[in-house]
Amino acid sequence: MSRSTPAARPRREGLVIGSVRGTPIILANSWFVIAAFTVLVFGPQLQSVLPSLGWRAYLVAFAYALLLLFSVLIHELSHAVAAIMYGWPTHKIVLNLWGGHTEFDFNKATPGRAVVVAFVGPISNFVLAGLGWLLQTVVPVDSSSLGLVVTHLLISIFIWANLLIGAFNVLPGLPLDGGRLVESIVWKATGNQEKGTVAAGWAGRVIVILGLAGAAALSYANGTQPSLTTAFIVVLLAGFLWMGASASIKGASIRLRLPAITASALATPAVGASIDFSVAQLWSVRAQHPSEPIVLCSADGRPAALVDEYALANVPPNVAAHTLAPAVARSLSAGAYVPASAAGAELIQYLSALPDTEYAVIDEHGRVTGLLSQAKVVAAITGK
Repeated sequence: MSRSTPAARPRREGLVIGSVRGTPIILANSWFVIAAFTVLVFGPQLQSVLPSLGWRAYLVAFAYALLLLFSVLIHELSHAVAAIMYGWPTHKIVLNLWGGHTEFDFNKATPGRAVVVAFVGPISNFVLAGLGWLLQTVVPVDSSSLGLVVTHLLISIFIWANLLIGAFNVLPGLPLDGGRLVESIVWKATGNQEKGTVAAGWAGRVIVILGLAGAAALSYANGTQPSLTTAFIVVLLAGFLWMGASASIKGASIRLRLPAITASALATPAVGASIDFSVAQLWSVRAQHPSEPIVLCSADGRPAALVDEYALANVPPNVAAHTLAPAVARSLSAGAYVPASAAGAELIQYLSALPDTEYAVIDEHGRVTGLLSQAKVVAAITGK
């Protein structure tokens, strides 16, 4: 699978086992969970089929886990190599509990290239399955040789695992690779990648629902109940896919809202005043602008503080003319102001670099026109 996400700090996720053109390959801590699960589930099954293996059945089961890891690694390497060939910044390859994912930027993507990068992963698994089949044809068959029996068993598992990984990932819904095809079709038709991502995310949700319904119908038709292990795997996989599809929808929905988010539209009208004013002068400003917040500006015209209305109202009249404005104001961080024209990602970048929760809004002449709250921006982004 592939993801379009910002770079992360890979070493906290697990063990860095290599790199491809500077892109780290990370064996996540969660992989050891699925490896242990594989050994504990398949070890006893192998013992029952091949009693002569004894405790070595658990080693064979671990070899199965390593073959799965190798198959997923080749799948993700294919994504990464294709992305690098197109010049997309590629952050990391992660092999984890769910299989794996490759993270890169989609800034230079086109619908066609997105499909290519997505589908090289499943194609690589089909190629591995074919190579496994060729290997199986040349390995001698001898039921009296435990080594050859185990070798054929592992090759068969390798073939089927890659066929399943490839077929599963081409299903047309995010977060699976096949979802990129749905995304690209809608993207090409509408000219908007985010709309394509939303459509592919909903397709992923439909796949989860159909998959669960199909599993329940199959169990009912056979008149049997699935084993606890099977039910656990199905529910866990469905949950993972549903969360991935939902995350894709949420992220794309936020990006769709970004262009409409502007500082001027979200700001509360405000008025500027000199930081050298006295409280008495601020009272005059308040009389002219009864409901607008007052932003104090330094000598160079930059917003520096925000007047506290309660403090302003409670200054004794006999000292108002001699009390300076900063005494009734709280300071703003240096640079805690944004242009009224700032919108979308540009606005988010401005605000993410500042620790404040309120920001002055200035026009093209540097005059204060409004006050923007972090809460309003967050509400506009999330739609809540």
